[in-house]
Amino acid sequence: MPSTGTTVAQLGERGLLTRVLANIPASRDAELGAGDDAAVLHAPDGRVVITVDTMNEGPDFRRDWSSGEDLGRKAIASNLADIAAMGARPTGLVIALALPGSLPDAWVEDFARGLSCALDECAPGVGIVGGDLATAERIQISVTAFGDLERRAPVVRSGARSGDVIALAGDAGRSAAGLALLAAYANDEPLEQLRESCGPGGTALLAAQLRPVAPIAAGPAAARASASAMMDVSDGLLLDAHRMAEASNVTMRFERALLEPFAERLARELSESPGLPDDPLELVLRGGEDHALLATFPVDVVLPEAFTRIGEVLPPEPSRLLLDDEGREPIGWDPFSN
Repeated sequence: MPSTGTTVAQLGERGLLTRVLANIPASRDAELGAGDDAAVLHAPDGRVVITVDTMNEGPDFRRDWSSGEDLGRKAIASNLADIAAMGARPTGLVIALALPGSLPDAWVEDFARGLSCALDECAPGVGIVGGDLATAERIQISVTAFGDLERRAPVVRSGARSGDVIALAGDAGRSAAGLALLAAYANDEPLEQLRESCGPGGTALLAAQLRPVAPIAAGPAAARASASAMMDVSDGLLLDAHRMAEASNVTMRFERALLEPFAERLARELSESPGLPDDPLELVLRGGEDHALLATFPVDVVLPEAFTRIGEVLPPEPSRLLLDDEGREPIGWDPFSN
């Protein structure tokens, strides 16, 4: 349905819902989808995995940096990565939007399009089964996602054991590099002009920040391969690994040589954008919002295809985190202090 150029307030709740529902996919796991007072999802396992995430305009995103489609894609990646990190298969989502009345209706259509495109790319067959609409001075996006363990045990943070292999599926540091690009240049030139001026490498980093792609299928694959622990890397590799190490009462030792390929890729992409952080390895260790999956596996397990070995689990030491033999602090993204 083409945009009419009207605002959200002029369109009203009924018209807004029509626009949203016309652009979002149904879920194959829904017995009853969007349109009633509540949805009904199949739960053949007898258990349901649930997660929720909120993005607020201002602290979490800027409209001059992120389009509606960008935010729709990011909402899917950030939520389904948490489902995948439990070893579960996503089954559906409900989304609550609080929007300013002056917001153009085209933004809402773009947001719905972003949801649909991200689901098609990373979780085919998963859809939006319901949600809520409200008004607010700034955009607020809250997403609740559901998943099915398919009769497997959940893969939790507390399962890592000494001797396990540490592995990563997805990107590390690229989203943080994209954010650094935005912070350095986007206030001085429009985003489209920045995309043109920063070269292919910089453009790819901007996409990693604005439209992260999470390795959703890798979560259930890790569970099938007997992963002992797993979590979504949303706040940085060091900080999230420290959470896993504390939960499991172990030390996580990363090997610099195994992280270098991630840093070398970043270095190539950053080479076209002078003035940005000059230590790509630190971005790999401390950057967040890539929504990669950090997992541990017994040493004799063949890693699933999406995973790359990056270290080993050791008995608990005074430092929960080691880079080779150097102790590291759990520095990453904290929304209350960054």
